[in-house]
Amino acid sequence: MEPLRDDDPKEIGGFALVCRIGSGGMGQVFLGESAAGHQAAVKVIKPSVLDEDTRARFLSEVESLRTVYGPFVAAFVGADANADQPWLAVEYVPGPDLRTLVAGQGPLPVAETASLGALLAEGLGTVHEAGLLHRDLKPQNILLSPYGPKVIDFGLAVLAERRTTLTATGFVVGSVLCMPPEQARGEQQLDRSADVYALGAVLLFAATGHYPYEGPTWQAVALKIEDPATPPDLTDAPPELVPLITDMLALDPDARPALPDVTERLVRVIREQGLTALQAKRRLAGLTPEISVPQLPAPAPGSPGGVDAPAYTPAVIDQAAVEDDEQAGPAGFAGARPHASEGEPDEDDPDDGASALQEPTPAQAETHPRPRGGVTAVRPSAPLRIAERIRAGYAREARF
Repeated sequence: MEPLRDDDPKEIGGFALVCRIGSGGMGQVFLGESAAGHQAAVKVIKPSVLDEDTRARFLSEVESLRTVYGPFVAAFVGADANADQPWLAVEYVPGPDLRTLVAGQGPLPVAETASLGALLAEGLGTVHEAGLLHRDLKPQNILLSPYGPKVIDFGLAVLAERRTTLTATGFVVGSVLCMPPEQARGEQQLDRSADVYALGAVLLFAATGHYPYEGPTWQAVALKIEDPATPPDLTDAPPELVPLITDMLALDPDARPALPDVTERLVRVIREQGLTALQAKRRLAGLTPEISVPQLPAPAPGSPGGVDAPAYTPAVIDQAAVEDDEQAGPAGFAGARPHASEGEPDEDDPDDGASALQEPTPAQAETHPRPRGGVTAVRPSAPLRIAERIRAGYAREARF
């Protein structure tokens, strides 16, 4: 996470922006807070790429997310695709993405990798049931939380049954490192098997730290992916996962397993490790480091009377301090006010009147000056005043 820059917006769509989370090809992602304190990841389209085609793709993303739900998909919060600066808010997941986790901690153990794959397969299943494809599944789009992995960034999701496309034929869209051959060739009529291939590439990365095909440029990688004579690099892949990953990375889309089959085979691997699926999920969650989530600074304390109104501080007059610091008035009256004429009522105190100079009895109210400077004094009740006078007398006689 990075602090906001001077040219960053401070508010988008009712969300106060806290900091930068990251950036992608289409826009910048911020951590935002709603008025009620709900945090969300707010994605804002970059002005430099804001054209008719980009706005159309972004609108597709918004409509797609409205129909997707499930425990392993970041929930839709809100959006405005028609704003001058289009934005999209989704559930904020306080965890690292898979690429960051593997880069920092190394490849995942077998059981944790199998758990990750099984949970993601279920998550993608909810996407497919909504009639959508992700089309850009990669380690950066998989966030790891204490509750399991979350699939994010449907910037390239399209309706599975859509017969038109938002990009020209032959134009490659997506991350080539996890891209199936048909997508690398620029084909537009993709089906669910494209996401299965990408999931296989993600599992290989999680278990080994490398992708099926790598190269100096995306064109070099794409050529390897399309070449039937170049098999995927499964170096260091756990033997327990090699058969499944090989099937998922098949060149022929029809040869790849369906997502329910992927889940079943991965759960079988987990059981062979002597664990239940839930135990493996908990181990996976245990690898997720704690992340300190920034938040907006607390506002300065206010008051019901307004921002500039002084704070109300109730106080009880310290009789000992008053009697020590002030001279006694006529007839032994302590604390006579110099600004109030004898026999005249003090407008600041409705209790003052013609009896102000009379010797007070314990049952009568005793008058003392109100502290100045904005602090309101609370006049003690009769029993409290008696107790305070006794305490004051004792304090004057005490040697400590």
